[in-house]
Amino acid sequence: MEPRQITPRYFVSPQISVDDLVAAANSGFTTVICNRPNAEVPASHQSDVIRDAAIAAGLDFQVLELTHQTMTPDNIARQRDMIAASAGPVLAYCASGTRCSVIWALGQADTMPTDDILATTNNAGYDLSELRPRLVEMSGN
Repeated sequence: MEPRQITPRYFVSPQISVDDLVAAANSGFTTVICNRPNAEVPASHQSDVIRDAAIAAGLDFQVLELTHQTMTPDNIARQRDMIAASAGPVLAYCASGTRCSVIWALGQADTMPTDDILATTNNAGYDLSELRPRLVEMSGN
């Protein structure tokens, strides 16, 4: 598990395994969000397998499978709501952490300046500069 901090309450990671969940709980995470579609992973990494291990470790587990095509306003709002509803820090994962970063960035478009959003994700190792036009459009500026 390689969590990268986006905000004090939101971290992203490449694919995790069942072996990572106890460490996640011990690190203070309270919620895990799976943003990776099951079609991309073997049976050992399917969301239901990860969910069972997360629950056994005392973590809340949410699934919001994302692809480029499913970065819709409804899914952006769902991710933002799951983060807000968490009792503590959230660990979101996908293949590389990029989708988790993109969905967070899109969810901030109406509350943060575009440059701040891009700097925040860049500091975590995710260059989302190609997202600038969409962020600007969503911000209404």
